[in-house]
Amino acid sequence: VHLIPVNPVREDGLNPKSRKRIMPDLLTEPPAIDPVYEAYVYCNIPNIAERSMEGHAPHYFKLVSVQVLIRHGDRYPLYAIPKTKRPDIDCTLLPNRKPSHPQLEAFIKHMSKGSAAQMDGALSNLPRYPSHSLCEMGELTQTGVVQHLRNGQLLREIYINKHKLLLSNWTAKQLYLETTGKSRTLQSALALLYTLLPDFDWKKINMRHQWSTIFCSGSCDCPMRNHYLEEEQRRQYSLRVKNNDLEKIYVEMAKIVGVPTRQLRASNPIDSLLCYFCHNVSFPCTQTGCIGMEHFKVIKRHQLEDERERQEKKLYFLYALLATHPLLNQTVNRLQRIAEGKKEEVFVLYSAHDVTLSPVLSALGITEARFPRFAARLVFELWQDGKRPKEHFIRILYNGADVTFQTSFCKDYFKHSSKPMCPLEKFVNFVKRDMFLVFNSTSYYDACRRRPL
Repeated sequence: VHLIPVNPVREDGLNPKSRKRIMPDLLTEPPAIDPVYEAYVYCNIPNIAERSMEGHAPHYFKLVSVQVLIRHGDRYPLYAIPKTKRPDIDCTLLPNRKPSHPQLEAFIKHMSKGSAAQMDGALSNLPRYPSHSLCEMGELTQTGVVQHLRNGQLLREIYINKHKLLLSNWTAKQLYLETTGKSRTLQSALALLYTLLPDFDWKKINMRHQWSTIFCSGSCDCPMRNHYLEEEQRRQYSLRVKNNDLEKIYVEMAKIVGVPTRQLRASNPIDSLLCYFCHNVSFPCTQTGCIGMEHFKVIKRHQLEDERERQEKKLYFLYALLATHPLLNQTVNRLQRIAEGKKEEVFVLYSAHDVTLSPVLSALGITEARFPRFAARLVFELWQDGKRPKEHFIRILYNGADVTFQTSFCKDYFKHSSKPMCPLEKFVNFVKRDMFLVFNSTSYYDACRRRPL
């Protein structure tokens, strides 16, 4: 099931709603969402320098902690379209093949020395970089590695070079690293880490394994979370069944590949088609015909319509609140400890999936965020007010755009304050108390078990 957020945060980081328009044309419909453009944004092809708002604050503020939640980079599909040849993508790393990065060769060399790192459980058996000449299912591609080398370089320029968050003598205790048990998330974390802290000492690396894609750790027992997810999946199914254009396209594609329509639908063709699209490879053909751009557009457009309806129906939002509370609670507890003066874990990296980032965005109330693209990053910055050292503030950034005042807990504060960020206690109160109000509960445990009226 592809669970998805909408309403664009523009690529230049501006909120489209804040742009003043002169002489609005009331006679024209708002422009329709372009499925091909949205697919390009999702691919996140690393070809242009990215502008970002990370690390911006008045000069008297001091940056004291950064927590980063990433989605893995570009990967090979998890599903195959039946009876078609798999897309021909090479997952070995070749510095002279595009897209590349100036640090790619050094990254490969450094990864080969990684036996000294502490890797939790199953992580120690995973390869530290992709290496198959024909990608395996779900494997990180060279594009995916480059996306995170770029992320790490960008964060280094801001947080290490400018703000000196970690000094050259940084210790293992100042770094907290956690990833799911997939090679693509481990490798994405290592790629980002390599350009953030080039040639880092492997002995200082302690990579923790998170078995749950929603990072719920020891607080995963939540029956109502599962209930809302099932309701959301029913909503998705109902919308799909009503879409006649989509059904026609599935019937056409099933004929081309020679399988029953139901089997084609179950193979989640959009996942595979996005790989062809992102890597500029022709869609698959058989003797009966070819899958084409029109098929792709209809399926992608339906995804975007699904996102829009999901915003209105709120079932996913209720799921998201319960799914993300354990991770947000861990985040808040860490920020509080650092605000109290503890110097540990000043840089935190969670390497995860679209199904991790998407509910976090929804739970925070950032409804204008696009569905997490490959190598998406969500950053929580903790700042200390230099004029009032006991006061701490947070900024939240999504793919470099400041979304702090799109959050449900800081929208109102923005209207009454001149400060360009949100008081830490607003975030704390939201996670510890306000997240449960919609369930008529006062705690996570209670919200997880209280049936809706």
